[in-house]
Amino acid sequence: MNVIKKSFDLGDGRIVEIETGKLAKQADGAVVVKMGDTMLLATVVSTVGAKPGTDFLPLSVDYQEKYAATGRIPGGFLRREARLSDYEVLISRLVDRALRPMFPSDYHSDTQVMISLISADKNIMPDCLAGLAASAALAVSDIPFNGPISEVRVAKIDGKLIINPLASDLERATLEFMVAGSANDIGMVEGECDEIQEDEMVEALKFAHDAIKVQCAIQLELTEATGKTVKREYNHEDHDADLKAKVYADTYDKVYAVAKSGSNKDERKEGFTAIINEFFEAMPEDTADLTKAMAKHYYHDVQYDAIRNLLLDEGIRLDGRSTTQIRPIWSEVGYLPAAHGSAVFTRGETQSLTSVTLGSKDDEQMIDGAFFNGYNKFLLHYNFPGFSTGEVRPNRGAGRREIGHGALAMRSLKKVLPQGEENPYTIRIVSDILESNGSSSMATVCAGTLALMDAGIKIKAPVSGIAMGLITDEKTGKYAILSDILGDEDHLGDMDFKVTGTEKGIVACQMDLKINGLSYEVLTKALLQAKEGRLHILGEMKKTIAEPNADLKPHAPRIVSLSIDKEFIGAVIGPGGKIIQEMQRETGASISIEEVGNKGIVEIFADNKAAIDAAVARINAIAAKPEIGAIYQGKVKSIMPFGAFVEIMPGKDGLLHISEISWERLETMDGVLKEGDKIEVKLLDVDKQGKMKLSRKVLLPRPEKPAATQA
Repeated sequence: MNVIKKSFDLGDGRIVEIETGKLAKQADGAVVVKMGDTMLLATVVSTVGAKPGTDFLPLSVDYQEKYAATGRIPGGFLRREARLSDYEVLISRLVDRALRPMFPSDYHSDTQVMISLISADKNIMPDCLAGLAASAALAVSDIPFNGPISEVRVAKIDGKLIINPLASDLERATLEFMVAGSANDIGMVEGECDEIQEDEMVEALKFAHDAIKVQCAIQLELTEATGKTVKREYNHEDHDADLKAKVYADTYDKVYAVAKSGSNKDERKEGFTAIINEFFEAMPEDTADLTKAMAKHYYHDVQYDAIRNLLLDEGIRLDGRSTTQIRPIWSEVGYLPAAHGSAVFTRGETQSLTSVTLGSKDDEQMIDGAFFNGYNKFLLHYNFPGFSTGEVRPNRGAGRREIGHGALAMRSLKKVLPQGEENPYTIRIVSDILESNGSSSMATVCAGTLALMDAGIKIKAPVSGIAMGLITDEKTGKYAILSDILGDEDHLGDMDFKVTGTEKGIVACQMDLKINGLSYEVLTKALLQAKEGRLHILGEMKKTIAEPNADLKPHAPRIVSLSIDKEFIGAVIGPGGKIIQEMQRETGASISIEEVGNKGIVEIFADNKAAIDAAVARINAIAAKPEIGAIYQGKVKSIMPFGAFVEIMPGKDGLLHISEISWERLETMDGVLKEGDKIEVKLLDVDKQGKMKLSRKVLLPRPEKPAATQA
């Protein structure tokens, strides 16, 4: 084996090691990245040659965590790793978004990147090493790649910026971004923060980029050491310069005119389609399919150039807006009468119908992952059906795009939810996109905010979001920053930058950059323009609802949270759950109990007040401590020759001695009391063993003494 290792310091004494030549040697490239006990195996394989007719890069990136890495056996019936979890899909997307723009635009071979967590240190998060591992695998292969790139997590903890912080420190972070890029540029950003300002975000990105430069340099050393400096030759595209010139000559002016017309999405689509159809009709009948495919490809280039030139030269966008103008907005809350909260948010040709459902602790999502396992009480699901874009598309469940868009909206809204005892609910938000033409994820953030306020959830502040675009010309240096981009502007632009925030500052962001050389000056300008846009959108939202409703909907469930002493948890649950199940059955409420410190936190969930009151009374009776001198309505549990045992609270019996039943002297218990009798008693004393002494006679009138007999 020719094992080669390279390592670097994160700047604080923590070492990251990259090894190649030992594992997975039949892959085109394979590396193991190690930090502490966390190890990632990354492999890459790319076919030689491309499938005929392919005009894109068929790249798949899969990140998977092996349960053995953390010494766990998977749950479920199969007891093996199955489909990727949402968490794994999100990491796969991060790596994909960082890698994809770096491949040559004319490279179309099937390419698969696989990253596996094979060993885990619970305090060293593997996701921030996945991008480095994938790029390093490409670096030691002969696959054409314009890298290297790397990916880091940057967080601000206790006021200090840190690269790839420990998991135990992240809870204190006020800023957390995943940042990917090359030695020259930042290409991808995603993360969340606590209402920070734009300059603080730029500072964090610069800090992350400095770390990325070091990691890219070490990969170049790895390429040299493995002798993979020369990449494979390929030819995946056929070109016809004369045909390209003819397509441009015949269609450019027509495309420019349609783009300049300011028409809506459907009208533009019809106009652009008519132009290429007219071109095809003018071609000879015996034109080869390959020639038509090339013409279609060149026509896409015509659209790309014409739309961008229109914007850069005349400042005109496809729908006639200025670069900073936001499309018309209308919104409505309470649209769904049976939901616990709902909203419709429409911006231009993008529309989200969003609902909020409130549940109990029993509705929490159980997460059974290799690295993360536990419970989640805030869920946001994003649905993107085919009809939203006028297409026929079968529903196959949530894809990676839906999971990614939903995660961005979830990050944004999570930041303003009430915490702890202020929010006892499990909350599920569902955004159904009914129309889409640009930034449906940002519509989800806005609709989600409105629906939460409609539901009466006391969020800290409303959140709005905006998608920004960028058009640049590297030759002339011209650029245009676009607010509230259309779908076409997203596809044809150089940047998709989504920013969400409150009036105070940014809470989440997502950026994908498709060009090289974006300066921090332009980035800062884009952030400030985004701030103006999202504040405008926030103002429009406040016209519909400005703050959370004072109360929940009448039909919404209620939750009451009680704190009881730890010693009473068993009494509330009962043997085998008998007591708590009986209470739920008889009151109609849902009851959960959790031990936190020296207390038991009881949550009572019901859709009516009577059920909650009944359950609260039952639990208080169980958890209450008997008070000396207090009077109780007791129930006779058993009769003894020396008295009776009386239950004054559920599970709490005291002795009513025969001498304490009546002022009269009783010789026997026969006929005095029977089991099941309800009597009023007073608690006289509790001894050191917890035994209670009861009295009934002290509650009865004391008989008068007989008068003295006269002589």
